[in-house]
Amino acid sequence: MDPVTGLSLGRIAIGVGALVAPGPTAKAFGLDPAGNPQLGYFGRMFGAREVALGAVTLASKGALRRNLTLVGIAVDGSDVATGALELSARTVPKLTGGVLIGAAVGAVGAGLAGLVLSRGK
Repeated sequence: MDPVTGLSLGRIAIGVGALVAPGPTAKAFGLDPAGNPQLGYFGRMFGAREVALGAVTLASKGALRRNLTLVGIAVDGSDVATGALELSARTVPKLTGGVLIGAAVGAVGAGLAGLVLSRGK
């Protein structure tokens, strides 16, 4: 499986989890939905974004797929920056911030790997 397909399927899975069960999904990522009941609202918005981006990328081909992969890299890069900001503000525990930043860095890497691998095709 190529990295972009894997990343797209991962986006859809996480997005569906956030849409259907935002509290448990947030908790799985180390966040505190009980301490912040509005987290479900943002979790569902995040979930919708992830499902949409994953699905449209999966369904695309050629230049459109490349451009959507670039959009995904930008979104994931923003998640890295957000994690760094929240860590520096101490609004998330160090472990949680590290895990979330690590996942976003991995997604950026998968997107970049997918772009590099698709150039040879």
